[in-house]
Amino acid sequence: MRLQIKIQLEVENSADIMEAKKKKRVVVGMSGGVDSSTAACLLVKESYDVIGITMKLFDEEGPWDSSCCGITGASDARKVCDGLGIPHYVVNFKSSFETSVIEHFCREYMHARTPNPCIVCNEKIKWGELLRRARMLDADFIATGHYAQVSYDDTRKRFLLKKGADSKKEQSYFLYGLSQEQLQHTLFPLGEMTKLEVRRKAEDFGLNVHDKPGSQEICFIPGDDYKSFLRKRIPSIERKGPVMTRDGRLLGEHKGLAFYTIGQRKGLGISFPHPLYVTGFDTGKNALVVGREKELYTNELIATHLNWIAIDTLRQGTEVKASIRFNHAPSSAFLEPLGGEKVKVVFLEPQRAITPGQSVVFYDKEVII
Repeated sequence: MRLQIKIQLEVENSADIMEAKKKKRVVVGMSGGVDSSTAACLLVKESYDVIGITMKLFDEEGPWDSSCCGITGASDARKVCDGLGIPHYVVNFKSSFETSVIEHFCREYMHARTPNPCIVCNEKIKWGELLRRARMLDADFIATGHYAQVSYDDTRKRFLLKKGADSKKEQSYFLYGLSQEQLQHTLFPLGEMTKLEVRRKAEDFGLNVHDKPGSQEICFIPGDDYKSFLRKRIPSIERKGPVMTRDGRLLGEHKGLAFYTIGQRKGLGISFPHPLYVTGFDTGKNALVVGREKELYTNELIATHLNWIAIDTLRQGTEVKASIRFNHAPSSAFLEPLGGEKVKVVFLEPQRAITPGQSVVFYDKEVII
């Protein structure tokens, strides 16, 4: 049964019709969820020439059907597109996703780092492969259901990435890797809306996904069990070694450095008079380093692989707000350029569990630097 979506395009005269025809073509990345579906609806209502694309990222015999990019999601996206009267395609990005995202994820854990695959996927797949596919379809923009905003600053002559209006759902942290060219061809229809407003809008549009729960897991890891995933992909990653304190006291044996992260307390398999936490890794000795909670706090880090958005590069020290992980409240910090695309970040207050492999994102109020 075709989904009937209640969208009224108010075109009152021939001038309005001509104006509507001038609207640009946009490819919407559609997962079948409420956010991307509502984004597509809003763009159609604004008279854009909209095409929906769902990305197939891994084999169906894997976690394909359980993820936001699975068979169910693709089916829901197609129903939305049918109801809107717009084309819908499923495109195969499995090879690129395997190389750019999954292999990177495994490689980081092999080096005792904790990666964030969504950030890599956004840069390499959604704004890499999808944008290239959009250009093949003569599209001017790609759009997603992310809670973020993009604008152009006439003074700086740069496209700016800004936080979404919903402070609880805003996702600018995951998008800091986007280039000026990618931002130039990006639309975020939900940037000025809250999640509650999006669900209400979706219900008004007649979308049967208006109350569909969001995906909270890593899409390619069933049940969010990354340890089993790593064991299956890299059997050698389960290499046991010593658990020790910073001063060299041997306390036990770990199951493989990849299975632990900075700040972890549970699952260490050791007993001690006071609580111990993972405070670091000695990869040379294949040792897991543990200590008291106070040892988790530090006020400095070195950041590499930088992507400047609001500026072309950092030429002198500057004050910012910095977030060391998603949903981490940005804290006051000072950036010091080190050359060679590195910066030293010095926090005004010590931060808990700064974790190698995670991303640190710099803010100037609502603008991502």
